[in-house]
Amino acid sequence: MENEALIRLGVFAGLFVLFAGIETLAPRRVRTQPRARRWLTNWAITILNTVTLRLMAIALPLLAVGAALDAEANGWGLFNKMDLPTWVEVTAAILILDFAIWAQHLITHKVPILWRLHRVHHADRDIDVTTAIRFHPIEIALSMLLKIGLVYLLGPSALAIVLFEVILNGTAMFNHANIRLPLGIDAVLRLVVVTPDMHRVHHSVHRHEHDSNYGFSLSLWDRVFGTYVAQPEGGHEDMTIGLEWQDDRPSKLGWSLVLPFRRK
Repeated sequence: MENEALIRLGVFAGLFVLFAGIETLAPRRVRTQPRARRWLTNWAITILNTVTLRLMAIALPLLAVGAALDAEANGWGLFNKMDLPTWVEVTAAILILDFAIWAQHLITHKVPILWRLHRVHHADRDIDVTTAIRFHPIEIALSMLLKIGLVYLLGPSALAIVLFEVILNGTAMFNHANIRLPLGIDAVLRLVVVTPDMHRVHHSVHRHEHDSNYGFSLSLWDRVFGTYVAQPEGGHEDMTIGLEWQDDRPSKLGWSLVLPFRRK
């Protein structure tokens, strides 16, 4: 799809600057660690993730978008067997893919070897817009393989994939951002989308809280499957973010990358 990468990059950069600015002016919580060091580590992890995906693209050109174009050319996948209006197909594809990401997220918490990878994301002791891009490169690669498989199975259009990726990245930055929304606005928004206060519960140090609120975009799935928790027990200002490593180690790049392979 022409200019797909530039579109995604432009939206990502614009939303990142927006949310970073808001959380600087109106933070929800006081930071526990200096922002500069955390951001350096989280951005370094993101750069490694980008390199990982570019290497994957050598064997799988254009990744998920390329898979959509390939599936369409060969008539593979559910939607390529059906004659649906474009808006119906795009909407259905986005909903199915969003549910798949929700289910994947839940599974990463339940399967020990996947949790080892995913806890790199949860080890961050503050939650802000950069936490949304802090995932171990192996987890990013596995997630992309899952998306490619789903694309071949479903056969959505390239447009649907681009829209889904833009929505997923945008909502993930929004609900990880350390921003203060008026409670009334939060209550209305979370009827549809995952808000920062809703997702912050998922980053609690307590297992029964971080095993909840798995959604990145829609709040629907957590409500339907009984994994929705409205508020943290300790309140948003006093809750502890992260895992058992309540020191400076999670803000270090080397430590974070090696974390999945450390013995307990």
